[in-house]
Amino acid sequence: MALIEAIEITKTYRLGEIEVNALSSVSLAIEKGEFIAIMGPSGSGKSTFMNILGCLDRPTSGRYMLEGIDVARMERDELATIRNKKIGFVFQGFNLLSRTSALENVELPMLYDGVAAKERRQYAAEALATVGLGGRERHHPNQLSGGQQQRVAIARAMVNKAPIILADEPTGNLDTKTSEEIMELFVRLNGESHITVILVTHERDIAEYSKRRIYFRDGVVVSDESAGGHRA
Repeated sequence: MALIEAIEITKTYRLGEIEVNALSSVSLAIEKGEFIAIMGPSGSGKSTFMNILGCLDRPTSGRYMLEGIDVARMERDELATIRNKKIGFVFQGFNLLSRTSALENVELPMLYDGVAAKERRQYAAEALATVGLGGRERHHPNQLSGGQQQRVAIARAMVNKAPIILADEPTGNLDTKTSEEIMELFVRLNGESHITVILVTHERDIAEYSKRRIYFRDGVVVSDESAGGHRA
């Protein structure tokens, strides 16, 4: 059974009298432990597809199976639970709380999940150590570099041991050297922890870190390629 299976997913938006198909009958499967780059020009449907995978949006038609469960028609509260337990999110803009320490930012998913304070602090500190930020737990975002802030965001994404990380242009605000460090961190998490990493990017050098590249154009998948391994 695939970790993720999209079956004939269509997403239609209405703009006044006009209907626009952001996705048109997209079908694909993603196995546990894959590292995938989703690519395509602006308006290709890649971000719409990512939002559906992340349970942030619903398809107009079709089925989205996550670990064998059809989540496409779940109620809002059920989707929130799925997002918290099954999916970690990493965004281009980091999305950290500015007046909150790195440790407290990483604790947030566990706070929503009702984990006791002592365990929250322990697991958050362990996650920060995993991404190379041991000793920076009390630093606020404005005391951290962009790369360090993104590491905090990655620690937050993985702290609940979610099997999937969805990363939307995770290096878009970073310089080349820092981008390489962040991508090498994703490679390590994918290899050592078998976390399924799915990232949206328009940068080919970033996509080269993935093992599989899926290209969208005009709401359909036009290419699905195996890369044969991570870039050295």
